[in-house]
Amino acid sequence: MLRGFTTINYWADDPQVAARWYAELLDTEPYFVRPEEGPPAYVEFRIGDYQHELGIIDRRYAPEGAASGPGGVVMYWAVDDVHASYERLLSLGATVHQEPIERGPGFITASVIDPFGNVLGIMYNQHYLDVLGSQAGA
Repeated sequence: MLRGFTTINYWADDPQVAARWYAELLDTEPYFVRPEEGPPAYVEFRIGDYQHELGIIDRRYAPEGAASGPGGVVMYWAVDDVHASYERLLSLGATVHQEPIERGPGFITASVIDPFGNVLGIMYNQHYLDVLGSQAGA
C-alpha cells in the first residue's frame, strides 16, 4: 500500500522567509512556487538521492486543529554525517529537539526545530546507503 516517501510539508507563518532559510540550508532554490507572483503560499524543493519533495506551506492553510508547534512525528532525512549536519542546522538558527544518538551499528539520529516551529530529523542510516548502492548497480 505505501510505496515510499513523496513529499513532506512544513508550515510557516512566512513561507518566503522559510524558503530563503531552506534554500541556504539545501544550497538550492525551490523549483515550484505558488502563486507565481506576490508572496508565496506554497514553495517546494526537490532534494537528495531520490529527488524527494520538501514543501513549505503558509500556516493559514493548515487544517483546523493542526499543531502550531513541534508535533510527535519525526521524518528523518538521510545525511552522511549527523554531527556535522546537526551543528550546521544549529548554526543557521535551528534549536535542539534531540541531540545525536547512536541507535545501533550504522544508525545515528538527531533532530532540530527549524526557525518556523517544524521538527527536522536527520539520520545516518547504513540501510539507506545499501539500498541506494544496490539500485546503482541494477
